[in-house]
Amino acid sequence: MKVSFFNKRLRHLFYKILSVIGLFTSIIFIFVDICEEYKTSIGFITLILLIITYIGIWIYANKRQVIKIKINNSEIEVKFGNLFTETADWKVIAFNEYFDTIVDDKIIAKNTLNGIFIEKFFKGNINELDSIIAKDKNLYFVDMNTKRLVGKKKRYRLGSTCVVNEYLLTALAHFDDKNKAYITINDYINFLLYFWTEIDRVYAGKTVALPVLGSGITRFKGYENISDQELLELIIWTFKVSRVKFTYPSKVKIIVFAEKSDKINLIALKDYE
Repeated sequence: MKVSFFNKRLRHLFYKILSVIGLFTSIIFIFVDICEEYKTSIGFITLILLIITYIGIWIYANKRQVIKIKINNSEIEVKFGNLFTETADWKVIAFNEYFDTIVDDKIIAKNTLNGIFIEKFFKGNINELDSIIAKDKNLYFVDMNTKRLVGKKKRYRLGSTCVVNEYLLTALAHFDDKNKAYITINDYINFLLYFWTEIDRVYAGKTVALPVLGSGITRFKGYENISDQELLELIIWTFKVSRVKFTYPSKVKIIVFAEKSDKINLIALKDYE
């Protein structure tokens, strides 16, 4: 189980329930006398019910599909699902630092959110997407990689974000000379901090949905074994320190692949409130 049986938050929740029950029973016992012969049985039954209650809380915590967190007076909702079918005004798709659009399983894999987005909305019309990206004056241009043989040569700062219809395309990963994505943990944190600045620039009071950014990158230099839970916590932490505010009713939604529900401890995210 992803949430341990003696999880701190579970215990605190159980103590709250226990205090309410204790208060309620104390009031009852003021007005009701219980015969001595029944006290042992009632005590035993109460103990069993409390154990069942705790087990129920534990099972619910492990089966939970969504959690809401309040940070800087903003709401972050973390849930399991599909980004493309999620209800949101803006949906974030991660690209590489060149904003490549070649879906060939060499530069961009067809089964990634990046590849699915391009195939779904711009298949047969890649020039339109390339034109939107090239004309975006808000993208932070870094330099030209003239040695690159395949793909685009313009390189952008990680976190640079381009608006394409209801989608926000953001530069997440570096690409090496073999077109393999990689990023260091320091680059990832800097990416997130700049990403939130960009989101603050474009979100316009609307709800933004994003995946667990970085989850598909196999080469996290300096932190090869980073988990989706850790990435998720970094996303939430950088949102907190960025001081970006989403005013009600807008909010941030982080959509985790449903297949990874057994690896994500939603209860632990409450620690960032």
